[in-house]
Amino acid sequence: MINHHSLKQDVPEKMDDHAPDEDREHALPEAMLDLMSMDNDFTPRAHCLVRWFGLRSFVVIVPAAPAEAVITESKCNLLLSSISIALGNTGCQVPVFVQVQQKWRRMYVGQCEGPGVRTDFEMVHLRKAPAHYGHLSGLLDVFKSKIACPLSSVPPVNVCVRFTYVLQDCQQYQWPQPPPDMDACVASEVGGLEIGKLPFGACEDPVSDLHLAATWPHLTEDIIVDNDVYSDLDPLQAPQWSVRVRMADNPQCLLCDFLHEFHGLCHRKESTDQLLGKSLFEQDSGEVGDIGQVLQRLTEPVPLHLPLLPTVSSMVHEARQRIPRKHRSDGVPVTPVMLASIFKFMFSDANGMMETNPGVNEAATSCPDQETGNMHRNLKSAPVDSLTHRLALCLCMINYCHGGLKGVAQVWQEFVQRLRGYWESNIVIPWLNPGPPEFSCCLLHQKFQMLNCCIERRRNREELQNQHQLVKETGGRQRRDRHSAGPSEDASGFRSWESWSEDSEDEFYECESELSGDEGGEQSLKVVNSDGDDPSNEKSKRAEGRFQQHSSLILLSSGAPLYIPITQESAPMTEDLLDEQTEVLAKLGTSAEGAHLRARMQSACLLSDMEAFKAANPGCLLDDFVRWYSPRDYTEAVDGNGHGELSARMRIPGNMWAEAWESCKPIPARRQKRLFDDTREAERVLHFLAGLKPAEVAQHLLPCLIHAALLKVEEESSDDVPTVKRLLQQTISLASRVLRQPNSDPGRLADVLQQLGLAETVIARGRSLRAKFAVQSLDKDKEKEEVERFVTSLLEQPEVPVIGAGRGPAGSILRGLFINSQQNSAYTPGDDVALIQGNSASLPSGFPAPRGREFVLRTLVPRPAPYSCSVPQRMFCVLLKDQFTLAGAFSSDTSFY
Repeated sequence: MINHHSLKQDVPEKMDDHAPDEDREHALPEAMLDLMSMDNDFTPRAHCLVRWFGLRSFVVIVPAAPAEAVITESKCNLLLSSISIALGNTGCQVPVFVQVQQKWRRMYVGQCEGPGVRTDFEMVHLRKAPAHYGHLSGLLDVFKSKIACPLSSVPPVNVCVRFTYVLQDCQQYQWPQPPPDMDACVASEVGGLEIGKLPFGACEDPVSDLHLAATWPHLTEDIIVDNDVYSDLDPLQAPQWSVRVRMADNPQCLLCDFLHEFHGLCHRKESTDQLLGKSLFEQDSGEVGDIGQVLQRLTEPVPLHLPLLPTVSSMVHEARQRIPRKHRSDGVPVTPVMLASIFKFMFSDANGMMETNPGVNEAATSCPDQETGNMHRNLKSAPVDSLTHRLALCLCMINYCHGGLKGVAQVWQEFVQRLRGYWESNIVIPWLNPGPPEFSCCLLHQKFQMLNCCIERRRNREELQNQHQLVKETGGRQRRDRHSAGPSEDASGFRSWESWSEDSEDEFYECESELSGDEGGEQSLKVVNSDGDDPSNEKSKRAEGRFQQHSSLILLSSGAPLYIPITQESAPMTEDLLDEQTEVLAKLGTSAEGAHLRARMQSACLLSDMEAFKAANPGCLLDDFVRWYSPRDYTEAVDGNGHGELSARMRIPGNMWAEAWESCKPIPARRQKRLFDDTREAERVLHFLAGLKPAEVAQHLLPCLIHAALLKVEEESSDDVPTVKRLLQQTISLASRVLRQPNSDPGRLADVLQQLGLAETVIARGRSLRAKFAVQSLDKDKEKEEVERFVTSLLEQPEVPVIGAGRGPAGSILRGLFINSQQNSAYTPGDDVALIQGNSASLPSGFPAPRGREFVLRTLVPRPAPYSCSVPQRMFCVLLKDQFTLAGAFSSDTSFY
């Protein structure tokens, strides 16, 4: 298997690119120039050959299977010979490597061919470093002996050194989560969980260890001493420091755990009855049934041979005692105290009943960012701090901390009964926006809004009925008083209109009229002209159900003002009911009969408005109704004197509007058949909620929980971390696409949760680093800003340079961390004698022995003869506790071979 590797970095254009062609023929290949370049020394997150040889482009030949590894020396030489022939025939100047020995040893040999030059790449890998090669002096001897310079005076060798120090235990970092409050009824878990709040952060330190690299980039062998007795390589004097952070693999994060546990709940199959047994509502119904049987026994005839029946009180008491009640409180995970706290949070009242509706908390929903404020519409969840939002938070906490699936079933059962209590008590449910269901929200939130609409409609209807009854009673008393005293007359001789009024809702316009009729309610209106003749000679019922007079329209038949009627509100619908209605209408087909039936089914609201319009405007025509109801279907006269005409669709024979107008009667809205049966719809909603399984409830609430998790991540994140901001935007975009689908893909939902967990992990890492570097405790703003920028870079980049090295603000903090780690650990320098090979006596104060040491030696010498051209020579060495690796690139002039 052949792979081509190329290092991605911004490299300035070299001057050699503009050299004449004859000079390019004798120029060194790019790979040999890279051997002498210091730009690629210690490159992070790159192929190991980049770090060992400084190459930017190369080809690697790797065995396709582990069993085909190149182990024998003869096979290795055969491959190198073949590579040399191929490079010579093709003129390729890209170095080619072959992986030899076992894969875990990462050993490569290769060649690079240029015009008159050749570079051989060789490697040595040992478990332990030889005693006389554990320092710079011994490595220089190896390097000089390998290049075998023929000159009497060897050019000085350039040296680049890097020592790596590892900080594993940071005693200054406190426990990432506060301990649980044992006195709180719901805070028995790590993280100080509160009702209505999602936990956040890691339960363990997400930063595994911290690597400090002290680098001496430009040294010569004659100005540095490093042997088995003494070393000038003090990290505090190093001109360059850089830090890498090694993160813990999959740290436990609370928010991620909560989300995954709740997502797992969606795949359960158990019903509420299977988990809790007979529901409380059914028990209450059974209890009432038993008492009803007792009362029925009291009304049955008593046979002569039976003794006298006991009293009613004793029978009822005896029936109640036979009802099993033990399992109502036994075997349920959520205690009554916890239930009271949960429902107090959800309904803002300990008893679950409120006379006033606080609505949705404006302080929680008002957000300066419009995208965040409308996030529930994009995610199809529910508004922040709404009842559905609170329910999702509570059930998520119950599922994770208090009983799991059974606890969720118990709370949901109690929640549905609370909603039934609101309906039966005729009290508006709190924390829901008024109005019809919003299709941009989840179905469960629409059901709650529908139940609230039913309660509001019933309250309004009962209030109107009470007012009407009060007016009728008051009017009846006034009529009886006037009947005994005689009808009242005003100054003009006419009887007062109040004597005939029965409904305070009815409004009548002022006119010169003579009123007659009985007190039973049907009164006539006769319009008289100036000559005393009746031009219409028609009688009609009195006007009822008027809302207000129209600003400009008048009746075409009589010229009287047109009044806007009081109409019934349209029936609100949830998303599933709308789909059912659409499906029923679609099944009617495209035939004429089906189209007519479909139109009749859709014209219930139109018929109601026509009846209300006729009641409010006696003697009106269809043209009057169309002018008010659908102005586009009526064309006014051009001169303004004559009548206009209806549109073409209104003049079609058998038009539905004309048929409905002819069949409808003048009936005010309050006496019409209700378009929206609030009692039936409320029971339908409660039946739907009671029939949901806990898994189905979790599926409906999962968008709300993801919405709350996104807001939590945004709240906990810092604005100056681009990674978190980018992750948050990607997660919102992905969640919007997934959650708006009718049936969300479980795999894509798992991707959304994974993105949220990754964002939480990045934030937890940032908090850990800020705590380690004590960013908040710095006094000077300039130092605080610099360290904050340094910590942010650690989250974004694989390796971050320390400004000022050991003398800068971040360097001072790093030194203090190492000093504290050394003082608080049982560290003995003698443990690493084998690693440092004699340098234990010269360990710098406050720093442990370096975990790894890297040396890069390079020079230009003529090879193999004194008259050969100077070619690059390079050797890389890494010394670890259990590894010694040498990687050498030795070039030769082949012009005179």
